[in-house]
Amino acid sequence: MLLHHRFIEVAKQQGEKIAWLDRSAGKEVTYSKALIASLLLRSEFKKFDKGFLGVMIPTSAGCGLTNLGTLMSGRIPVMINYSTGAADNCRYAQEKCDFKTIITSKALLEKIDCPHVEGMVYIEDIMAGLGTLKKIKALIISKLSAGAIQKMVSGGSDDRDAVILFTSGSEKDPKAVELTHKNIVSNVVSLSERYNLNENDSFLANLPYFHVFGLTANLWAPLYHGMTIVSYANPLDYKKVCEIIRDDKPNLMVGTPSFFWGYLRKSEPGDFDNLRLALCGADKCPDSLREGFMKKHNMILYEAYGTTETSPGISGNAEGANKQGSVGLPFPGVQIRIEHYQTGEECATGENGKILVKGDMVMKGYFNDFEETSLHIRRGWYDTGDMGNLDEDGYLWHVGRLKRFVKIGGEMVSLIRVENSLEKYLPEDVLCCVVEIPDAIKGARIVAAVTESIEERKTRKKMAADLPKIALPKIFIVIEDLPKMGSGKIDFRTVTEIVKQKLNSENEDNQKGKIRTYIKQNIKKSEP
Repeated sequence: MLLHHRFIEVAKQQGEKIAWLDRSAGKEVTYSKALIASLLLRSEFKKFDKGFLGVMIPTSAGCGLTNLGTLMSGRIPVMINYSTGAADNCRYAQEKCDFKTIITSKALLEKIDCPHVEGMVYIEDIMAGLGTLKKIKALIISKLSAGAIQKMVSGGSDDRDAVILFTSGSEKDPKAVELTHKNIVSNVVSLSERYNLNENDSFLANLPYFHVFGLTANLWAPLYHGMTIVSYANPLDYKKVCEIIRDDKPNLMVGTPSFFWGYLRKSEPGDFDNLRLALCGADKCPDSLREGFMKKHNMILYEAYGTTETSPGISGNAEGANKQGSVGLPFPGVQIRIEHYQTGEECATGENGKILVKGDMVMKGYFNDFEETSLHIRRGWYDTGDMGNLDEDGYLWHVGRLKRFVKIGGEMVSLIRVENSLEKYLPEDVLCCVVEIPDAIKGARIVAAVTESIEERKTRKKMAADLPKIALPKIFIVIEDLPKMGSGKIDFRTVTEIVKQKLNSENEDNQKGKIRTYIKQNIKKSEP
């Protein structure tokens, strides 16, 4: 099943039902109008080069329709991150995937202060150029049967690429992930079975579509079932998002821990009464966040796990199958293998090892990067680079990225475990991120970045009840605003660089202080 073919079927069935309540643009778009608009965009996009077509538009009906029009035209959308460094991200995508045209928005560029990049085409200009004849033609086509329309738009195998997404780049340069129609559809079907998704649901869509969590959960899953999408482009506008949930009453939402923290703080009791599912993913969900939602809203925050390369869902907790602290049972159709990180042998129940997964949701590969693809996919198994274990009931417990383990004194220490301990003893509203800094003597030092000054000695003493001495942070650095990716995940690479800069600056100051003291002492000694 091709995603845009499924949309055509659903649009014909749903007719005048609202497909999008676009709260950023203040518009309502029915399924009938969405079909006409996507057909119009298909005609316009066929004017551009075949192959890839860049898309850099905020979460909205416009971005969803641009994706549909791109696929209908036979092009493949390359989703570009506009949250930070938009111009550089555009050029990086163009070079990485060898294409030119990027569909974007003048309003977006003005808002984020992004200069024009060669190859940019503005959606406002495209829409303004749509004459009456083009609109009539699209209207007439939309009245045909679903089968007839499907034959007119791009077709082919479901092994075709449906999108190019970039990995977060939180640890190294982003890789271009090729996800096929089969990848995304299989994941939507798995999620639907686990969470009983259906056409009567209404989905809050405020995650960016350039992130796989947003693209699958906030675009393709609701369109697959014919839901109403309540979209809002800014997930950081916490108060407004809470108001939208209260007033428009979507019953499904997904988000990252950092976003859910914002919603917890800005919401009022009763705001989330209509929600039947709130799913937290893309990063570890702290116990304190789950407890906060239960206390304030009497609501369970379920945790799930996935990666860009798996479209994204791998496992998830759900009603009647929820072990807090785990990332849930594997989704239907997903196989999980826990492998010893040194020997490659399958781990015993409860034993930590590398998480490998297999299923139709696993990506085709990294675009134009055979080496990285072969390193991560072996005999159909995708190596997530994460560590975890399966318990006796089949629940997956995620213990962190393999790269977020450090070797100190011959022992492997999980930075995630250190963070979990630290979070328990931090004052309310203080966030943290634990990173590794190379050390010439011990090999590594554990440094905790916190958003406010804390009582370090007391905190370290409390953490000693949870952790061995070698795992305790020796240094605390204050970073008032922890840098994040557009998805809401903490940008570990940038945090590490900031910590290094601050430590180097402190070392320089200490050295200068020692020099000044030495000079003063020697001046006194030389005085008659």
